[in-house]
Amino acid sequence: MDYYSVREIEGKQAHDPLFTHKMSNNKSSSSLRRCVCVRGPVIVGAGPSGLAVAACLKEKGLQSVLLERSNCIASLWQLKTYDRLRLHLPKQFCELPLMGFPCDFPTYPTKQQFICYLVSYAERYGIKPRFNETVKEAEFDSTLGFWRVRSESKTGTTTEYVCQWLVVATGENAEAVMPKIEGAEEFGGPIKHTSLYKSGEELRGKKVLVVGCGNSGMEVCLDLCNHNASPSLVVRDAVHVLPREVLGKSTFGLSMWLLKWLPIRLVDRFLLVVSWLLLGDTARLGLVRPGVGPLQLKNLSGKTPVLDVGTLSKIKSGHIQVCPGVKRLKHRTVEFVDGTTQNFDAIIFATGYKSNVPSWLQEGDMFCEEDGFPRRPFPNSWKGENGLYAVGFTKRGILGASMDAKRIAQDIEQCRKSEAKQSTAFTRSLWQQQSNS
Repeated sequence: MDYYSVREIEGKQAHDPLFTHKMSNNKSSSSLRRCVCVRGPVIVGAGPSGLAVAACLKEKGLQSVLLERSNCIASLWQLKTYDRLRLHLPKQFCELPLMGFPCDFPTYPTKQQFICYLVSYAERYGIKPRFNETVKEAEFDSTLGFWRVRSESKTGTTTEYVCQWLVVATGENAEAVMPKIEGAEEFGGPIKHTSLYKSGEELRGKKVLVVGCGNSGMEVCLDLCNHNASPSLVVRDAVHVLPREVLGKSTFGLSMWLLKWLPIRLVDRFLLVVSWLLLGDTARLGLVRPGVGPLQLKNLSGKTPVLDVGTLSKIKSGHIQVCPGVKRLKHRTVEFVDGTTQNFDAIIFATGYKSNVPSWLQEGDMFCEEDGFPRRPFPNSWKGENGLYAVGFTKRGILGASMDAKRIAQDIEQCRKSEAKQSTAFTRSLWQQQSNS
């Protein structure tokens, strides 16, 4: 990949001794350190969000440098998801900008089909991430007026990228969340996060406790059932369970259509009535619904309703047992908060993921240090100060990331055009002065 110095950096290199001194210090600090000046933005993260930004920029004729800590694009999908996973939403709501899914893909593409789509997307737009580069630190240098992004490769080489724009695309699911439970070291059986779970085949015939009742937890329980394991599901909080489809139509798609005509509270009421008719009273199964409707709850907290793909029928038939929260672990035994105990062979935590932005981005205005999300809510969460952008933090899936990717590319394009006009005006002014003299 070729790199080019932006005009401002070239100017500073020629006329700013402080710039030259600081850059030379960086280069001489280690024989394995190098500095790269980037003409376009640096994008951190080669998941769907990072690919979307890179493609939108490429479509506008703008180059970017895409850094990825793993050895492949969409590493969460390729390396940390279970085999039976499908998109929970219809494919038209999961398309990246500028390129739809193949017509022969099903309504809910499989994991492998989605990965193939992403690989084709990257190939179509000539996106070539720099793999195995982990960003350790990124900071805006107010003296230079540029971002300094320091990454480390697996070979130990440190590279500092100097750029005008920085796009944070590491997303909502950068790090697995593993809660600490008393007695975990005494349990004696496998304890893993869903990021390490592939198939129920490895737990065939075993009693397995799944902690977490989101879409992943529900689907892992169903997968375990299909492999003749005996799963139990820990439900600690209230949860909305909706049918994935209503009369052959996507529940999500139907909701989006209704929101064009009705207020969100009425759409929520409709969804709850339909859910009660199709699924029954989930509270009787231990799945108590929140007091706030599913769409309103999603807007307020980002908590996604569960779209049932068959797990509920397994709970009704007794193949999946619903349990309260875990108090502590003993040897092959789980003690629950209600005082009951049960024996299990393995525990799987479907407790989700979190942002890792505060661990490497040295910035306190755009991102919240507590959860690593932009402070401003969607749809105003994509842009910060000094050329800082965020994509994939909308809590609205790939659809939200695609919307932000388009905005980011358009904004950077406008910045470049504005700079070009200023440069042209400055050049004309110099010519006029020289002509007059």
